Amino acid sequence: MRTIYLNGEYIAETEAKISVFDRGFLFSDSVYEVVSVLDGKLIDFDGHVRRLARSLSELGISGAPEAEAWLAICRELVSRNAVDEGMIYWQVTRGAPSDRDFVFPPADTAPTVLAFSQSRALADNPLAERGINIVILPDLRWGRADIKTTQLLYASLMKNEAIARGADDAWMERGGVVTEGTAQNAHIITKEGMLVTHPLDREILHGITRAAVLPMVAQAIEERPFTVAEAEQAAEAFVSSASGFVMPVVSINGKAIGDGKPGSVTVQLRKAYIDWARRTAI
Repeated sequence: MRTIYLNGEYIAETEAKISVFDRGFLFSDSVYEVVSVLDGKLIDFDGHVRRLARSLSELGISGAPEAEAWLAICRELVSRNAVDEGMIYWQVTRGAPSDRDFVFPPADTAPTVLAFSQSRALADNPLAERGINIVILPDLRWGRADIKTTQLLYASLMKNEAIARGADDAWMERGGVVTEGTAQNAHIITKEGMLVTHPLDREILHGITRAAVLPMVAQAIEERPFTVAEAEQAAEAFVSSASGFVMPVVSINGKAIGDGKPGSVTVQLRKAYIDWARRTAI
């Protein structure tokens, strides 16, 4: 049985209790982060803690742990749950006022702070060997995808729609332009060798793995919107995320990308990222 962290205590997951009036439960008024673990160490911790602070600031949620406290929490959960490879999930909500109300509770309302571990294989993921199949679906999310909130229903719907269509996941598009995946940043490599990825704006999450991966790319990079047609005609494609690292895409809308196998640039980039992650994890 896992030990989790909830509001200052390490307890068994079966003992955890959160108020039915918690705003994370009633309004998705909460933010989260996922930090991956390799060899029992945390990957890119500083990037994730900075993005959590930004998300909290954008929503005006105060009272969450500071960076050093998060580091201690993560390390304690890794130790107590014997996590060699997997993830630590953090979530902070605006708290639990005494009743449901659209108006924010008093500023001194304590946030709800939750963290838990998930053990799973990351580096030797079989999907990285075969690549994933993507379908393009409409992006109907709210206009602040750059804030990592727990408003994940639409992304979940689109992932399940992709699976129902025989694919592994979905990329979302708005006006014919690909924004991002359901839980990943999207990237293509053109036949001319240019890496193209959506710019950092309000339409996509500012990926921590994306930020780590792009400096490793030998190809020229264009941070600009790319169309569905460009994606379908790319030489290679891949997604980046904290739990998937660099994951090759081998088909989009049923059309093979390149020869329908993970591209050489993507394979090399995944290896470079994993090597970097092992060197720099704390």
